Amino acid sequence: MERFEYATLEWLWDVGALRADLPGGRTENASGNYAAVVDMLTKLGRDGWEVATCVAAANWLFWTLKRKAR
Repeated sequence: MERFEYATLEWLWDVGALRADLPGGRTENASGNYAAVVDMLTKLGRDGWEVATCVAAANWLFWTLKRKAR
């Protein structure tokens, strides 16, 4: 059976905040403009992460990412 690990990525675009929460309690923060979202998703993708879901409301987008457990 395959095992996965999960992470989240949150973007509050009106305040310019981008935050990734990764396994082990690690976090990554960036200024949140469109280019920063692309850069963060690209960086996470290089580490094997892929978007599993995305939800949005008002000024907020929230992605759940997954990858095969290492």
